[in-house]
Amino acid sequence: MGPVALASQLAAGIGVLAGAVIVKNAMDSQSSSVATWTPPRCATCNGTGRTTCMCTRWSDGDVGCRTCSGSGRMACRNCGGSGTGRPMPVQLSLQKNNNRNPYS
Repeated sequence: MGPVALASQLAAGIGVLAGAVIVKNAMDSQSSSVATWTPPRCATCNGTGRTTCMCTRWSDGDVGCRTCSGSGRMACRNCGGSGTGRPMPVQLSLQKNNNRNPYS
């Protein structure tokens, strides 16, 4: 193997190693940033994912229905039981319709 081929192989090897180091650093920085981020807790269930079931409101001491399976706690309606959901803000814009019958 000549000196030119040896230099070419050495340069290719150094390039592969440099690329591997760059990818490893990128993966480490992404995994550490994802691990430190925590989603906001649901304000309705305080992050538990469960709320008091509706059957306890009109119950005469006994608790249980199909929704809560007798536990008295049901999945939160705002987050769906995940504990991390939050309601989305919605803005409605209404325009006054001056034309009472649009088909006339």
